[in-house]
Amino acid sequence: MLFALSAVFLMAMAAPWLGRLPSRMAGWVLSLVPLALTFFFLGKLGAVADGRTLTESWPWVPGLGVDLSFYLDGLSLMFTLLITGVGTLIFIYAGRYFHEAPAGRFFLWLSVFTGAMLGLVLAGNLITLFVFWELTSISSYFLIATDHKKESARKAALQALLVTGLGGQAFLAGSLLLGMAGGSLEIADLLTRGEAVRSHGLYLPALLLILAGAFTKSAQVPFHFWLPSAMEAPTPVSAFLHSVTMVKAGVYLLARLSPVLGGTEAWTVTVAAIGCVTMVAGAVMALFQSDMKRLLAYSTVNALGTMVFLLGIGTETAVKAAIVYVLVHSLYKGALFLVAGVVDHETGSRNVTSPRRLFRKMPIIASSAVLAGLSMAGLPPFFGYIGKELIYEGALKAPFAGFLLPTAAVTANLFLFATAALLVLRPFFGGTGETPPFHISPPEFFLGPAILGLSSLAVGIFPGLVDSTLIAGATKSVLAREIPVHLALWHGINTAFLLGILTFGAGVLLYAFRDSLERCLQGATRFAALGPARWYEWSLAVLNGTAVRQTRLLQHGRLNLYVLILFMTIAGLGLYTFFRGEGGWVLPNLLDARISEATVAGLILASAFLSIASPSRLAAVVAMGGVGYGVALIYVQFGAPDVAMTQFAVETVTVILFVLVIHRLPSYVRLSSRTSRMRDGIIALGTGGLMTLLVLAVLETGNESRLSGFFAEQAYPEGHGRNIVNVILVDFRALDTMGEITVLSLAGLGVYGLLKIRKRKEG
Repeated sequence: MLFALSAVFLMAMAAPWLGRLPSRMAGWVLSLVPLALTFFFLGKLGAVADGRTLTESWPWVPGLGVDLSFYLDGLSLMFTLLITGVGTLIFIYAGRYFHEAPAGRFFLWLSVFTGAMLGLVLAGNLITLFVFWELTSISSYFLIATDHKKESARKAALQALLVTGLGGQAFLAGSLLLGMAGGSLEIADLLTRGEAVRSHGLYLPALLLILAGAFTKSAQVPFHFWLPSAMEAPTPVSAFLHSVTMVKAGVYLLARLSPVLGGTEAWTVTVAAIGCVTMVAGAVMALFQSDMKRLLAYSTVNALGTMVFLLGIGTETAVKAAIVYVLVHSLYKGALFLVAGVVDHETGSRNVTSPRRLFRKMPIIASSAVLAGLSMAGLPPFFGYIGKELIYEGALKAPFAGFLLPTAAVTANLFLFATAALLVLRPFFGGTGETPPFHISPPEFFLGPAILGLSSLAVGIFPGLVDSTLIAGATKSVLAREIPVHLALWHGINTAFLLGILTFGAGVLLYAFRDSLERCLQGATRFAALGPARWYEWSLAVLNGTAVRQTRLLQHGRLNLYVLILFMTIAGLGLYTFFRGEGGWVLPNLLDARISEATVAGLILASAFLSIASPSRLAAVVAMGGVGYGVALIYVQFGAPDVAMTQFAVETVTVILFVLVIHRLPSYVRLSSRTSRMRDGIIALGTGGLMTLLVLAVLETGNESRLSGFFAEQAYPEGHGRNIVNVILVDFRALDTMGEITVLSLAGLGVYGLLKIRKRKEG
């Protein structure tokens, strides 16, 4: 599994170079990696179907209990096959979609996302899962903003990143609490400790935080608004991220942790209620969209709500229905998104309400749309029909809420039926005018929609292709027990069948009166404008306004005030602690100092006073050099000649540089008032006095530190040097030294840039 992930990220590294090829060729070449991984994971299907769980683990941060571990069971296998299988078609499609422009950057981030999504569903550790979780958000940000010159694309990308990113932080906090409650961050361990977790005091906060992460990622109400906005992304992104993979990450998380967190009243009420509201709201809003991609986005919100709704119910039938619907939705919605992209690419319009009779212009694309649309509508013999029947059975067998849940499911599905009819009939068969000239789409455009549409039909007719392998294995992972899974188109005349007939009849009527209903509901758009999307805009405006005001207050650009506040804080708190604390500070007797030490100290004090009292810049620089040389003499007195030589060299170079510069500076001008100078002097004396007192007090504490002995013992065997100070600087404090060198290098580059600007202006 690590090899599989490595292959995808290596593909990402190669993508910019392959992007220099014609995009069509690059798409075909890059598709070979997900295609190979599809066969790789298909090879694991037999082992997983036999009940085996495949695991891999490498130490990552052992001190924190974090391993780079991977966990492959029925649930993760189903998602990996969706990611790699549909991903293969997306890479091929994208190569043609971007044929007029270099697509190296796009393929780079699409490859990174593919690897991140694979890592997410294969992760066997909660922290590992979180890392890949956030990587999907970051790569999604760059993919949505592919056309970064458009302000709307940049705003949509930022909105998706902020919403899912905040949810990711909640998920991280919940994961840590879950790890504390379960005693492990390994998913395999947590799946066996459900009872202990659910009885723990941290269960409820962990549950709520993890649900927040899942709901934001999978666009549940009230976080659903980011998904329609993300339709600013190119169609391959919408089809892959916002239909098949990324938006299902939250559903995957709920399914994965269901054996640990599920089965309680808090889980059932929260998950089922949010899913139910999202299911109905998404279906209703989808019907009244005119843009094909936004229509598909809202219907995706409906589908995600349906999956969450079924996982919240948690019965065997409901969980089986949720797993089936994950596959059902991926097949028909992936095809329809790709169809919408072709229509937009070939006609320049995505308006679904404009009858254009496109069937005769693009018959293969239209046929693919019909296949996917019939599955979306839940009509036999398509896989969508089986999924719809299972949804009704799951709602009917729910142990709570009575008729409310089946009513909500029927309402959502009849709106979805009308939406599918609108999406397919209006653009491809509507209108009576002349049809455009016959046009044959390139194979890259119809390959993906045709394969996914035909798959919906094939799996519907032959559900045995998936029921005992993919569906049974994934259901077992969620329920933590094995149940018989047998899918079929016909189960006899029962309540679910009758509800399906009701859905068909009501859906036809709803489609017929759709335009009239839209006119009646136009007034409701005023209330829709006050929805969660507006809350996001208000929150962002408040955040930005607060940041501006805070910056004006705290980051005003007056460096002297920054230093003044810093020194006041240090001196005030430090002196208070020194004189009022319980540290028992003891100061040495300064009269015991040797004459040589007192002489050097007097030299340093005199030089420091002269540096601030001198009316000449040159004299001030010389006085500052006297301070540095005095410090070097202290090093000599206490047996550190190497440090003293370094200090001598630094001070000499510093004085020379200052002397070379100051002759270009203007003469001293007194700009500060007497009061401000007195204030600065008091603060300076207080800060300097504090540091003096601390040094003197430390001298009386005795040499009880273990660091001296450690460095003396380890300098030669670990650092291979006999000069302990040098070993500390270049080995034990290597990062600190590197940081100092980096700062100096950046400062030098800044000075060089300023000099270049000056020369350019003079020229």
